[in-house]
Amino acid sequence: MLPSIENFFSGCPSPATGETFETIAGSDAVRIERIVSRGQATPEGQWLEQEQDEWVLLLAGAAGILFAGDPEIRGLVSGDYLLIPARCRHRVAWTAPDGDTVWLAVHFTAAHTLLTTGVPYLDR
Repeated sequence: MLPSIENFFSGCPSPATGETFETIAGSDAVRIERIVSRGQATPEGQWLEQEQDEWVLLLAGAAGILFAGDPEIRGLVSGDYLLIPARCRHRVAWTAPDGDTVWLAVHFTAAHTLLTTGVPYLDR
């Protein structure tokens, strides 16, 4: 069977009723997601903290992210990427309200985690 060619932007679900998360590919050690947002943010006072590292690329739109202990919201525009280490508390402060914000997120277990614990973290 030959691999199929897909387009990351085709069939993006509308985030009008809430942020959407779609797993594109994955295994026990890695998960690749498409996230589509429009005006969503992490609820005030709530923090995200994951067991795996997360590499994020903002493909379209704009967003702001805040890390625990950092007084400044960091703005992201199309083409910006960052690595959020496992257990790093963060929150999405805002996403653009007037168009889709499309993210590519890669969740994975870093080699240092495997070396120190001997056990990979699985899906959250």
